[in-house]
Amino acid sequence: MLRRMAIVGITSSSAKNARRYVEVMESAGADVRVLMPDDHGDVPTEELMRGIGGLLLAGGPDIDPDIYGERPDPNANLELNRPLDDLELRILEHAMDLDMPVLAICRGMQLLNVAFGGKLIQDLPDHKAEKIDGRWESAYHQIFIAPGAKAAAVIGMAGLFKVNSLHHQGLKEAQRAPRLMTTAYEVDDGLIEGLESPEHSWVIGLQCHPERQDEVPKLFANLFLGLNEQAETFLSAPAA
Repeated sequence: MLRRMAIVGITSSSAKNARRYVEVMESAGADVRVLMPDDHGDVPTEELMRGIGGLLLAGGPDIDPDIYGERPDPNANLELNRPLDDLELRILEHAMDLDMPVLAICRGMQLLNVAFGGKLIQDLPDHKAEKIDGRWESAYHQIFIAPGAKAAAVIGMAGLFKVNSLHHQGLKEAQRAPRLMTTAYEVDDGLIEGLESPEHSWVIGLQCHPERQDEVPKLFANLFLGLNEQAETFLSAPAA
C-alpha cells in the first residue's frame, strides 16, 4: 500500500517569507500547509492542525519581549509581529501535547526557547546580515554540533560546520529554558546554535537557515527529509 504524503505545517508572517521553506519541504516529499496570522489567527487550533503530521517554525520577525517578561530595548530596532507570536505559541503547544515532530529554524528556535520559559538577547549587532543592492546577504560563522544531538544523527555527522547567520537576536546559557538541551553552539562567542527537547521524540531547533541550501553544508538538507519522514510516521501511527 502506498504511504500517503505527509502534511507539514509551516508557520510564517507571509507567503513570501514562507517560499523557501515550502520549496525545501516539497523537495523532501511533503505536502505543506502555510499557517499565517492574517489567514489563521482566529481559527481554532485543533481545526488548524487537523491532518498535519509535522511542524516547521520558520524564521521571521522578532519575538515580543513582553512574552518573556522584558521591555523592548529601544536600541534594538525590533520588528515585532505579536499576532504571529500568539499563533505560533498555541500551535507549538498543541504539537508538543501530541509529541508531533518539530523543526524550529532561527526565530523558530528562539520561539521554542521562549515557549519553554526561556529568554532572549534582544540585539546582537555582530550577527546582522547586510543588505546589498536590495537583497540580504548572509554572514557566516563556525558552529559545533554535539555528537549526541538528534540534529547530528539526522544530518549524518557531528562536529564543526560553517553556516550562515541572519539573526540579530539569540541566546546563551543564561537565557536557555532549563527544560531544553543545548546541542550546538557558535565557536567564537558561545551563542547557542541548537536546542532540543529531551521530553519529546523529535524536536530540533537550529539558529542557522538550512533552507538557504547554498549557504550551508549539503548534509543539512537531511533535516527536511527527516522532518518529512517523522511526519509520515506520526500520521501513520494508530490513534491513542
